[in-house]
Amino acid sequence: MATAEEMGKKQRDISVAEFFEKNRHLLGFDNKKKALLTTIKEAVDNSLDACEEARILPDLSIEIIEMSEERFRIIVEDNGPGIVKAQIPKIFAKLLYGSKFHSMKQSRGQQGIGISAAVLYAQLTSGKPAKIVSRTGKDKPAHYYELHIDTSSNNPEIVKEGEVEWRKEHGTRIELEMEASYQKGVQSVDEYLKQTSIINPHATIIYTNPKAEQIIFTRVTKELPKEAEEIKPHPYGIEVGMLIKMLQSTESRTLQAFLISDFSRVSPAVAKEICEEAAILPKENPEDVTREQADRIWKAMNKVKIMAPPTDCLSPIGSELLEKSLKKEIKAEFYTSTSRPASVYRGNPFIIEAALCYGGDLEAEGQVKIMRFANRVPLQFQQGACGITEAITDNNWKSYGLQQSGSSIPTGPCIILVHMSSVWTPYTSEAKEAIAHYPEIIKEIKLALQECGRELLRYVGKKRRMGDELKKRGYIEKYIPVVAEALRELLELQKVEETRIESKLKDMLEKHRGEVKDIAAKNEEYDEEFAKIGKEEENE
Repeated sequence: MATAEEMGKKQRDISVAEFFEKNRHLLGFDNKKKALLTTIKEAVDNSLDACEEARILPDLSIEIIEMSEERFRIIVEDNGPGIVKAQIPKIFAKLLYGSKFHSMKQSRGQQGIGISAAVLYAQLTSGKPAKIVSRTGKDKPAHYYELHIDTSSNNPEIVKEGEVEWRKEHGTRIELEMEASYQKGVQSVDEYLKQTSIINPHATIIYTNPKAEQIIFTRVTKELPKEAEEIKPHPYGIEVGMLIKMLQSTESRTLQAFLISDFSRVSPAVAKEICEEAAILPKENPEDVTREQADRIWKAMNKVKIMAPPTDCLSPIGSELLEKSLKKEIKAEFYTSTSRPASVYRGNPFIIEAALCYGGDLEAEGQVKIMRFANRVPLQFQQGACGITEAITDNNWKSYGLQQSGSSIPTGPCIILVHMSSVWTPYTSEAKEAIAHYPEIIKEIKLALQECGRELLRYVGKKRRMGDELKKRGYIEKYIPVVAEALRELLELQKVEETRIESKLKDMLEKHRGEVKDIAAKNEEYDEEFAKIGKEEENE
């Protein structure tokens, strides 16, 4: 039997790189097809974030080269601001290294895991280092690195470094070789880049697939997204442990000053009210606050009415631009979109945007296609576990002109798009593939979908009425020549009179049923029905 001492000798620290080395499925590298997509996704996210932060219109180049049946070389290149030499090894070859984890503003990357996890996967499956080129300016050198990750210490291991000639004035290029699998389809790299183009209308993406086919996704606007501003934490969004940590690290000398300076939306009056509710003097030194007092402060913050956090930390797309971007990539006959007012969950502001495409080239059979996005990033996996899917299935789509069986995904020639902008997106796992089921988020998604659904109902109803009218007119027009001939014979008129009778009958048809171009505008009773449904939903 092993003794406690012998067992104790086996205990040791685990590097985060070692942990993810054995649990790479947590980061989206659980199979070869998904590994290819995850690698490109992480590199593209970094490139778009860097370009937007530097206020540069993104021009991205993605190339996948097939080396053998299950070995691929991936190259992602951007025109961003570049990376300073000292930071290159840490950014690409050290997990949990980044600048956005503590930043309270909308961004794609947050945890500092993504691209370094792709480097780790490439290292594990091919043994080859990541090759990086980066340049920060026209008159600056282009730095070249070949990197491995030392998994035992989670530190970069520089295989090679130097300076190279590079045609770009600024930007970054990463090249990885790995075991992977390429397939077209719903969860493919091709579909990911198409959706990335839709949700990032300011970016141009040039993509070369393993078959050497080049696809260009052009930008539809030259305006960069509104720059998101960093905000401080909101009192409603923190827990006791975080509050204690903030109290210990603050530079403020009094509790009241701490509440005002370290949180958003806390005025001197609100800070005083929190202190009174917690029964602690406003002049108390934050460092002297006990755990029991911290708990009282936290409870007080949740009792006191505090204004919702500011929303300048968010950068939504906007309904007009979202619709324009959809029209570029999706051939449909009807489009509608909406951007909801900002809302809050756990003190974190967020905005929900939604859009619908209907008809045209979309498949009439089967379930509608769902496009899910968070902070301008497509979510292609774990659809069934996502809060967006729950909100979609909870809606009654029959009332909007689509078919639906129970609480399931509706069917019909339609695409449903939902985008969430947030300072901290509540993903269900580190792989960032699905949004958690927060009631506040579900409610906002449902409201956005109902707005789009009402517009769809209006369109489908008018289309149906137009179809019914044209069908009736077709029956009547079919028999006009027969009626004209019969009348001529009954009245014993000349053959030439038959044409005049036909013309008169057609005039009577237009007079009594109206001209075709005016039919779509004569749906007053339908619009009243539509308005009634809208009011009922708003009341619910």
